[in-house]
Amino acid sequence: MALIKLNNRGVRNVSTFGSVDGGSMTFIKKLTASSSDTLSFVDGTSDVVLDNTYKEYLFTFKDIHPETNQVSFGFQGNAAGGSGYNETMTTTFFQAAHSENDTALTAPAYESGADQAQGTGFQPIMRYLGNDNDQSGAGYLRLFNPSSTVFVKHFISEIHHSHASDRVERDFVAGYFNTTSAIDEIQFKMSSDAIDAGDICLYGIK
Repeated sequence: MALIKLNNRGVRNVSTFGSVDGGSMTFIKKLTASSSDTLSFVDGTSDVVLDNTYKEYLFTFKDIHPETNQVSFGFQGNAAGGSGYNETMTTTFFQAAHSENDTALTAPAYESGADQAQGTGFQPIMRYLGNDNDQSGAGYLRLFNPSSTVFVKHFISEIHHSHASDRVERDFVAGYFNTTSAIDEIQFKMSSDAIDAGDICLYGIK
């Protein structure tokens, strides 16, 4: 295959460019916290779609604010027909941080206390959130092909938030629900007390 090179003149004379279809994103549902113990996305309930309509689902978090200082924000799922939000998952967690007073800098490092190995608890994706009036967290969680009945269900999360110790923190989480059953419910909550405020939006990606 020949290599094609374009210079300024060549680009200027091009009338059309080919496109790469990255998949369309469709807004599904927005939940807004107001001293909420949990926020749950359940397929078929309140206009939520979390089935084989899409191969990828995206949850976005905007200004997630805890009621209590120094708590973690996490998620769990239910397999179709299941209950209790206690699916088995294996996860990994690493983070980087920098304090407001410039006295502490943490290079990206693994956090063994925030992962699970065949655990059934809620997986933290923001750790030790501060509850000062101006503190919050934002980011996203991507869930891949949750309706598969052949493979495990992979997920990736990237979050930035205000730490209780007045520092910025970037949290990276990845893992999978270790089940071949379809996952059709996702719930979010704090490790203690309520989600004081914030929005979670769900999108489907084809």
